[in-house]
Amino acid sequence: MDKKTSLGVILIGVVMLIWMFYVSSNQQRNQSNDKNNVVKEEKKESDNKKNDIVNINNVEVEDLSVKYGKYFTPFVNGIEKKITIETDFYKAIISNRGGSIVRWYLKKYNKWDKAPVQLIDYDNYELFMRFTTTDAKKIDSRDLFFSLCDKDLNPIDDNYIKLTDKESKEIYFKLDLNNGKSIIKKITFYADKYHIMQDITTSNLDNIIKSGYTLCWDNSLNYQEYNSVDESTNTFALISMNGEIEEFNATDTEIESEKFSGIIDYVAIKTKYFTTAIIPEPWQKFDGTAQLTGHSIPAKKKGNVEKYSMNIQVPYKGGTSTNSFKVFIGPLEYKLVESYGLEGTIDLGWRFLIRPIGEYLMLPMFNMIHRFVPNYGLVIIIFSFIIKILLYPLSISQMRSSSKMQLLAPKMQELREKYKDDLTKQQQETMKLYQEYGISTTGGCLPLLIQMPILFALYRVLNSSIDLRQAGFALWINDLSMPDKIVSWNFSFLGLSHVSGLALAMSLSMFIQQKMTLTDPKQKAMVYMMPIMFLLMFSNLPSGLNLYYFVFNILSILQQIYINKFSKKKVTLEELKRQPKKEGFMQRKMREMQELAEAQGRPLPPELQKKINKANNMNQNNSNNKKYNNNKNKNKNKK
Repeated sequence: MDKKTSLGVILIGVVMLIWMFYVSSNQQRNQSNDKNNVVKEEKKESDNKKNDIVNINNVEVEDLSVKYGKYFTPFVNGIEKKITIETDFYKAIISNRGGSIVRWYLKKYNKWDKAPVQLIDYDNYELFMRFTTTDAKKIDSRDLFFSLCDKDLNPIDDNYIKLTDKESKEIYFKLDLNNGKSIIKKITFYADKYHIMQDITTSNLDNIIKSGYTLCWDNSLNYQEYNSVDESTNTFALISMNGEIEEFNATDTEIESEKFSGIIDYVAIKTKYFTTAIIPEPWQKFDGTAQLTGHSIPAKKKGNVEKYSMNIQVPYKGGTSTNSFKVFIGPLEYKLVESYGLEGTIDLGWRFLIRPIGEYLMLPMFNMIHRFVPNYGLVIIIFSFIIKILLYPLSISQMRSSSKMQLLAPKMQELREKYKDDLTKQQQETMKLYQEYGISTTGGCLPLLIQMPILFALYRVLNSSIDLRQAGFALWINDLSMPDKIVSWNFSFLGLSHVSGLALAMSLSMFIQQKMTLTDPKQKAMVYMMPIMFLLMFSNLPSGLNLYYFVFNILSILQQIYINKFSKKKVTLEELKRQPKKEGFMQRKMREMQELAEAQGRPLPPELQKKINKANNMNQNNSNNKKYNNNKNKNKNKK
């Protein structure tokens, strides 16, 4: 193996090992730890059900007045009332404490442990108000008991509402400060939507509320996946302002915060497969300030849990003012979030290259195939065939380059034996041989490089698509969005605690493919090293991606067999030598330099002149070969 090849192999190995150790440091939490969390959550939920009515009259009035001031102290003592709203899509529990959301269950989705998805943190209520009063008291609406009212602002005692078909229901929460001073929150629920409408009306609070209020979502979304660290990797907050999306990713244990001012389309917090977004209404008409805050909390076992909050600051200029917000709480299903203008919440990779491939090619193609094929594993296999057809011009060029290299193998072996003690001379003569027979050193690499954006885009699609979440294929493959484990152990070795069956099959197919195409003995180590490194790296990736790569490799092997055994366009070594040679980029540049130097009447450096002369000789040989082939064809036509 020559120095350059050895260096390349070492560098690839170092990069792979660094990547694997990075993945190792971000492995999933222990399953028993997650089960303990589930038990704790179930206990909290049970305790909450027992305490749907809360009385806090034991708090001293004097202490309350210091904290809440003269305007809002009367609303701190009260009885908590909760009401459940159920539709075909979700079940929500809301409280008169701030008119806040207590629980939000998604009925069509389950956690990794098969429990229903529940997105609201068990210790917090969400979608509430904060504001500062003119007597310098900082008020959190979750501390205040609102009156639960109907459309006519009459008290209601309902604790359960069921909505079907296209029904909707308005629920009012009122804080009456007397003399026409009030805060009214109207929440509208829809039977066939994943969003609610929240209208907040402030009346005659000129001398009570200072500047305005802040609408808050304070404590991220509950994690739902077994691999919690992978979920942290895909969890962040974001804001869209006048069509431009800005992501906010907290990487520090210290709380980080950033403010944004301008036309706000929406603010959102997302996990891997779910999101909540606050959308000011009407769309792109709210000119104000929003704030995103986040920090990273070390998990008990490995990795971190990321927590985010978001708020929109709403100005108040006196009198009666109503502000409307559409609040989406649901799955990251592309067509669904696109209908809300929230497609930016789905992470499909780099926006200038990778994302367009995934968003406008792969997702539509996946959806089209899935209309006719219900099994997503079969969808990926069919998709592999389609991509193979689309990449045929590139792959056939790569395989023909490989076939040419096989023809040159005996001559290259002669050079190695002749110059075995002079590696520099051996490389020089090898390059001359490539030039003589028109072999491009990048012919095999370029198609692979062009395919890389497609593979990256496919990874992002398979990693982000909620359609593949918990979607099985066959045999042991029960979730195409997760690694398929055939062997597991209780420690980490080179970043792995398991082996993926499809990653193993993919690596074996890669070994066979390289065994068929690599003819240079100096690259023999690559035949064995690359499949092993890909096995280690791909065992942590979604099984859907490994399925695609495995099928793609099998198709490439079959294509190579056809070219080697049955293709009618085989060329001999002599024909390869006589074929016209295209002037390469470097040859063309050197010729242009010579012409420029001659025009200026000065000689080129001797070494450069030698290279140009060699290139010119090659061009002359090409011209002679072209004339020879033309004469040969003419003679054939005469006969």
